[in-house]
Amino acid sequence: MICPSCGETNLMGADECGRCQFDLSALDRPIPADAVEGSLMTDPVSVLRPRPPVCVPATADLGRAMVDMIRHGVGAVLVTDADGRLDGILTERDFLTKIAGSDALAHLPVHQFMTRTPETVRPTDSLAFALRLMDVGRYRHLPVVDAGRPVGVISVKDVLRHVLDLCRPRSRGK
Repeated sequence: MICPSCGETNLMGADECGRCQFDLSALDRPIPADAVEGSLMTDPVSVLRPRPPVCVPATADLGRAMVDMIRHGVGAVLVTDADGRLDGILTERDFLTKIAGSDALAHLPVHQFMTRTPETVRPTDSLAFALRLMDVGRYRHLPVVDAGRPVGVISVKDVLRHVLDLCRPRSRGK
């Protein structure tokens, strides 16, 4: 990387010029090529307008969790402790991989099957950060928390919808 101040050639990723100590950190940031990249790099999770979370206490039974998921049309419920803090997440995938075939499953407690301490995002985290968590963890749902309390849920569908909105041609003159 060439210092714009003194012309010194520096190693890629250097925070400052080796000769004049000019701050090079801003020069090493990727530049978005289009609106989608720009949005993913700079827009916070809150632009997805996360749905209000459907929460159940850890002591709830699976039957209640299942009914709540169906009633609210969601693929995951957030499991909270007695203080309302996020304790876990119970997803459709949990029902398929951990619960299906269990006898008397409707009366078993949620906490036996939930994913404990799930990955979360804050409303201010970037979309790129959220998308990376979803990709690496193979998650379809991410709880959105503020000070440990659930304030929403985002899904892969929400991110795709956002990206598709960015790709739609804008009408001119409006």
